[in-house]
Amino acid sequence: MTAPAQADLAAPVSASRSLVAAALSTVYLVWGSTYLAIRVVDRDMPPLLSAGVRFSVAGAVLLTVLGVRRGWSRLRLRPAQLGAVALLGVLLPALGNGLVVVGERTVRSGVAALLVAAVPLWIVGWRTLSGDRPRRATMVGVVAGLAGLVVLLLPAGDRGRAGITGLAAILLATLAWSGGSVLAVRLPLPGDPFVAAAYEMLTGGLVLLGGATALGEPRELHPAAIGATSWLALTYLIVFGSLVAFTAYVWLLGNASVSLVSTYAYVNPVVAVLLGAGILGEPLGPGLVLGGGIVLAGVVLVVTGERRSRLVS
Repeated sequence: MTAPAQADLAAPVSASRSLVAAALSTVYLVWGSTYLAIRVVDRDMPPLLSAGVRFSVAGAVLLTVLGVRRGWSRLRLRPAQLGAVALLGVLLPALGNGLVVVGERTVRSGVAALLVAAVPLWIVGWRTLSGDRPRRATMVGVVAGLAGLVVLLLPAGDRGRAGITGLAAILLATLAWSGGSVLAVRLPLPGDPFVAAAYEMLTGGLVLLGGATALGEPRELHPAAIGATSWLALTYLIVFGSLVAFTAYVWLLGNASVSLVSTYAYVNPVVAVLLGAGILGEPLGPGLVLGGGIVLAGVVLVVTGERRSRLVS
């Protein structure tokens, strides 16, 4: 059995490079677009309630599909596995995503994406605390990626407009998400990553709905006032943000190093900025070209460093 401190670097990658690349590209592109979709949904729906609906529906749909296609017996979990998916459901969908939805009520999507880019740093920090020593290239890549995001997003404005509560919520979300991502390679999860993803989404969704109820969010919901664009954005988040991209992310955690998977946090803000320019007419300046180049350089360093780590392990 691989020692916990080396689980990220030494774990074998069982999937082909093409499958890993396809899943990673899905997470890159789809999750980059969810910042805009979340911002749209937040205009008409309470945050915890909308996030709870998103993950509850996605988890229930995926469980149903898996039960029908593969047999309901495949969905049975041992107590240890049930505890593992419940914990990850709280850390990833509930806290890791739910708090981002809360934060985006006062924090613009570009700033939220910049804060979420701290995930690779926290992952390296969690690994270091557990006794792991990431390669120098990984550390340099993380720092370079964050520096590129600063260059890319700060000129876009939003400085001084984000409330302290929103910023704190997103910061807590990154800590929860990075911690869950590191734990995912150590916990006794089901062998089928799709089953794990379904239970995690369902658990996270139910926790979010419980929190929304406790805070009285259902009383704030006025269905007649919800625009068609918000319904479309919520549907997009359920189908693509959760069923497609979250499932791909959970699969990646079992088939690629955590540091490689976490590079999505560098690319998502680039996608978010490009969508903002194309849909909202936000200007594209020299900062985009320079920052985007530094971001991509950071991704290359992390990917190269992790690949070499696996080869020498």
